[in-house]
Amino acid sequence: MSNTAYSLAQEAYAEQGVDPEAALQTLARTPLSLHCWQGDDVRGFEAGAGEPGGGLAVTGAYPGRARTPDELRADLDQALALLPGRHRVNLHASYAELGGAKVDRDAYEIAHFRGWVEWAKARGLGLDFNPTFFGHLLAQSGLTLTHPDEGVRRFWIAHGIACRRIAAEMGRQLGSATITNVWIPDGSKDLPVDRRGPRERLAQSLDTLFAEAIDPALAIDAVESKLFGLGSEAYVVGSHEFYLGYAITRQKHLCLDAGHFHPTESIADKISSVLQFVPGLLLHVSRGVRWDSDHVVIQDEATRAICEELVRGEYLGRTRLGLDYFDASINRVAAWVIGARAALKALLAALLEPAVQLRELEAAGDFTARLALLEEARTLPLGAIWDEHCRRHNVPGRMGWLREVQRYEREVLTRRN
Repeated sequence: MSNTAYSLAQEAYAEQGVDPEAALQTLARTPLSLHCWQGDDVRGFEAGAGEPGGGLAVTGAYPGRARTPDELRADLDQALALLPGRHRVNLHASYAELGGAKVDRDAYEIAHFRGWVEWAKARGLGLDFNPTFFGHLLAQSGLTLTHPDEGVRRFWIAHGIACRRIAAEMGRQLGSATITNVWIPDGSKDLPVDRRGPRERLAQSLDTLFAEAIDPALAIDAVESKLFGLGSEAYVVGSHEFYLGYAITRQKHLCLDAGHFHPTESIADKISSVLQFVPGLLLHVSRGVRWDSDHVVIQDEATRAICEELVRGEYLGRTRLGLDYFDASINRVAAWVIGARAALKALLAALLEPAVQLRELEAAGDFTARLALLEEARTLPLGAIWDEHCRRHNVPGRMGWLREVQRYEREVLTRRN
């Protein structure tokens, strides 16, 4: 895309009172956190790692899945090289590098993630972190922090405590606060009689897990709900209402996952309500399709609405943005790039909205002109501004990134057996 095209696009936006330069500056300093589990189908690197379980299911068998930490990091390097801006990487605890030692999750330490920290430090990346409450012998019942057996609960509480300490050390070494997100699969496939007991146990478990004070400059706690999952269709202990109440009363960040609500329910509408009462949000940008909550992100209405609300409400400073999906039916590196670039484009579109004029029209009660301007803004030359953003960050614009992924597939991915 030529500079002439960008200049013409600038003029078109200027007519609506929009400064593309300001939008590009904000976009450049807004990181996405790429989820490591897209690259290996949520398997992790613990001994005997296989299907993730816990209501998670990855479909497809596209060749080239990462089988080792080095392969996964190489794939992330390739994906990150095709994204404009400086971003982050989100790890699950099951991606520990144990070196053949028998260490259970309640005893994980920062040493088991040294390879990830050194890799991130060399690239100037921040890391985010998640305890892994699935894919383990003590999670086979589908219950972890809510298990009626106190011994099982103690194990998972200890795992969460260990992960918070690991996250804090990651944040200290990298100079960027790690967000530690707690999601559990606990629930019931069929209608339970006792809904109260598991939720009381969950609140008690979380209070113990979070009891140790950690400097928020090093690590920030978040809790994440879900509407339902495989094996928990009738009852999820950690519902939206549960975690909303917990986050408000304990002043934790709340994680809203775009795929964890009813398909007709927009999380964009929740943002301005939730941020009245909690210190911040973690947003997992995903795409729900019917029952499946984890499709590759595209620039659909739901994604654009989330970004518009963050910009309109001036919430970017209180929000962490991460991706959360897994698709093994297509090239996994491409899945990262497609989803990340779609999310960034949606954010750019929101930053390029003629916000001043729209607010003035709304305040004046001129809803006709407001709607007309919203529609007009959709046809402004977003693509030329995006291509300029890519050019400034030395990454391919338009479809040039796909040629790089195809080259990487020929030279690297197809050689994995």
